Amino acid sequence: MNAIFQIVSLNAGKPVPATFNNKEVRTAIYKQPIDDAVPLSKVNLSGDAQGNLKVHGGPDKALCAYAYDHYGYWENELDRQLNPATFGENLTIQGLTEDHVHIGDTFEFGEALVQVTQPRQPCFKLAGKLNRPDMIMKVRENGFSGYYFRVLNEGMVSRAAGLKRISIHPKKVSITFVNKVLYQDQWNERAIRTILEVDELADSLRDSFEKRLDKTRSEK
Repeated sequence: MNAIFQIVSLNAGKPVPATFNNKEVRTAIYKQPIDDAVPLSKVNLSGDAQGNLKVHGGPDKALCAYAYDHYGYWENELDRQLNPATFGENLTIQGLTEDHVHIGDTFEFGEALVQVTQPRQPCFKLAGKLNRPDMIMKVRENGFSGYYFRVLNEGMVSRAAGLKRISIHPKKVSITFVNKVLYQDQWNERAIRTILEVDELADSLRDSFEKRLDKTRSEK
């Protein structure tokens, strides 16, 4: 359990103007690698920010990770070579796919302590950056979403420090399981209840699942 997972790249970026589908937006999806140690606060990595705080960032989404293990799949699918941070992630991580990460798992990251809160839910900016209108659908189908951390203890972090898992949540509700309920088994009341039993679930996603659960009850 206490294996140290390699961070292929530590990435950050500030919002910049972009045009997707003839719509002008500000986005921080264009992140760049960081070589030095930097502070990690409760809301983000130093040098990082979000373009739309209504759906990105905040304490439950302070840090975004994406498994480097998926890059080969996407390079074949998109027919191009991909650099770390392609998916707008802060951590391009080796060996921690959605199957093996659970809501509430905790990790040491340099001096900081971080905890998994929810899957990353792709938006139109990812599709726009990669020039693939079907990108959101493909992520929902294959579950290669990435995931978010909250920061329990702030501190200095670096790529070289790696990510050390120090606890697996006892309920073992994986990111893959949550994705399946989000997009493929949306009205499975038992599955929704299983997810809601995890106190560490991000507040915004909890609210979404509670509303879905209420709807299943009202339709009975």
